[in-house]
Amino acid sequence: MTSGNTGAGKANRFPWVLVVSTLVSLAILVSLGNWQVRRLAWKEGLLATIDQRIHAEAVPLSEALTMMRSGEDIEYLPVSLGGTFLPDTEQHVLSTWKGASGWNVYQPLRLDDGEILFVNRGFVPYDRKDPATRPDSRPEGEQTITGLARLPLDDKPGFLVPENDPVKNEYYWKDLAAMTAAAELDGETIVPLFVDAGPQADPSKLPIGGITNIDLPNNHLQYVVTWYGLAAALLAVSGVFLWRRLRQP
Repeated sequence: MTSGNTGAGKANRFPWVLVVSTLVSLAILVSLGNWQVRRLAWKEGLLATIDQRIHAEAVPLSEALTMMRSGEDIEYLPVSLGGTFLPDTEQHVLSTWKGASGWNVYQPLRLDDGEILFVNRGFVPYDRKDPATRPDSRPEGEQTITGLARLPLDDKPGFLVPENDPVKNEYYWKDLAAMTAAAELDGETIVPLFVDAGPQADPSKLPIGGITNIDLPNNHLQYVVTWYGLAAALLAVSGVFLWRRLRQP
């Protein structure tokens, strides 16, 4: 008889463990949803800024550098510059363009003031990496370039990205220091900036310019729905369970 009463007491005890664990899990899910809401607002603001910036008039490189040194964000800012490409110094970054694999050609440009800036001249197909296969792509003399300012990366963007191989002239991420060393430019003044060149006057010529990817993924809305949806589902299931438990005689 005593054993039966003890079992009934345990069965009717309020499920505090369930309530506490549900509240903790609910708080975590809602916090993740709130974080994604903030990320969504940030990404939408970033996309709007990029869209506005890439359609603006190009500014001289010197003005862009002054803005950068004063702490302003110049990513994707249209810039204009002039100089002479250094021969036999191409650096090749693995890339894709319209579904085809290939390379983005980064080549150092000696500016009018003597400094060096690496220009992403554009895309070439995978089997046209060797400049000898595209002799018409070798620029000679003074060049005038309009393109988008891009900031170099401080480090490899993720552990899944392969290591760069400067010896084979194969890069998987934009490592300015490695490109500088491979092009034998140590001791030169290197501008801490890349410029993605715009399209060439003849679009059939290599490299294909104007290939900057500005279609950044924005999946934060679906993450918001996911986290808030899980929170709502958890609340509903726990509420039904607790309601049935409290209705037990």
